Amino acid sequence: DAVIRQQADAMVKSGMRDAGYIYINIDDTWEGSRDAQGNIQSNSKFPDMKALADYVHGKGLKLGIYSSPGPKTCARFEGSYGHEEHDAKTYAAWGIDYLKYDLCSFGQMMRKANSPEAANKMMIDAYAKMRDALRSTGRPFVFSLCQYGEDDVWKWGPSVGGNLWRTTGDIQDNYARMADIGFNQIGLAPYEGPGHWNDPDMLEVGNGGMTTDEYKTHMSLWAILAAPLLAGNDLTTMTPETLAILTNRDVIAVDQDKLGKQGDRATADGLTETWARPLEGGAKAVGVF
Repeated sequence: DAVIRQQADAMVKSGMRDAGYIYINIDDTWEGSRDAQGNIQSNSKFPDMKALADYVHGKGLKLGIYSSPGPKTCARFEGSYGHEEHDAKTYAAWGIDYLKYDLCSFGQMMRKANSPEAANKMMIDAYAKMRDALRSTGRPFVFSLCQYGEDDVWKWGPSVGGNLWRTTGDIQDNYARMADIGFNQIGLAPYEGPGHWNDPDMLEVGNGGMTTDEYKTHMSLWAILAAPLLAGNDLTTMTPETLAILTNRDVIAVDQDKLGKQGDRATADGLTETWARPLEGGAKAVGVF
């Protein structure tokens, strides 16, 4: 709770909110046990989730939370399996605005299916079930599908209410992994647009594993890809260089262009690649890497 409040304060004070960063997202390990009625409780790290949401909203920001369609989350905390409606109602009552739904232990259930087709249907049905639960609350949620690009999620993500879906496994704070993810988004542009986005995972800018130039490459490539910009660093300890990259208004304007068209690779010559993205009004954004 204290950390999330500090990040919200820093989001405002640093100018990131004014640059367009709106959501403060809590990831795994917030979950406690369920009460006798099956309602999820937050654990001792989050003594009052409603109060926390009110605090974040008071800063002009929105609050995100995390769960899994399986019985356990990736960190082995309580998942939403069999309690989708309970959890959606709880999130709505707390004032949550965003849900990251991470496949985790549901993958183990899928492996028991009779065929890959049956397993994929199980996965799609699980995400659709939470979509319906969220919609039944009457509260708007951003629904983030985190299942690592399995079964070409970009082809069915919109049908289960996904606003964004991970296209790959997890990013890491090194240039090789970032480049492997970013430069392999080739051909996914037709599958996204306003309201439903390919998500190559969060930004590692400022976490220390890359150089300033490498972080600029990271941020620029994600903008060309129309990727959701999810800062993965500690906002309370940012250097001026990190803040400058994350709040570069021209780069953000490319990322957030209202046409909503993802860029794609135009040319490749050895280790040099050119990527281009159409923009509203007929302009193009071009990145040379």
